[in-house]
Amino acid sequence: MTDPIADMLTRIRNALTAHHDTVEMPASNMKKSIAAILLEEGYVKGVDFADDGLSGKIVITLKYAQGGKSVISGLKRVSKPGLRKYSGADNMPKVLGGLGTAIVSTSKGIMTDKQAKAANVGGEVLCFVW
Repeated sequence: MTDPIADMLTRIRNALTAHHDTVEMPASNMKKSIAAILLEEGYVKGVDFADDGLSGKIVITLKYAQGGKSVISGLKRVSKPGLRKYSGADNMPKVLGGLGTAIVSTSKGIMTDKQAKAANVGGEVLCFVW
């Protein structure tokens, strides 16, 4: 697999479209950090890590609002293996005018655009969530 982050976002997007309660994916430290950000920002209900003897699995419990509408209305991969996108702390991208969240990989770890701006660090813009 050439882009595991895009695979993670696609699995979440497909599970939301099919109205699944949970979605499973192979684990990595980068995916665990992204899942933790989704949890703390309130986009998902829960994140569990299961050990399967190999790299492990991440089980994400999806969150739906009243009427069965998903809390996550969009996921977009920004920086791809063929074309990396970087941003400095001063010109961090805003998602939907600040309503969404950009997930950024910085030298201080993976964090949201707001956290990166507060810490005054830039980095690779991984994805947008709204």
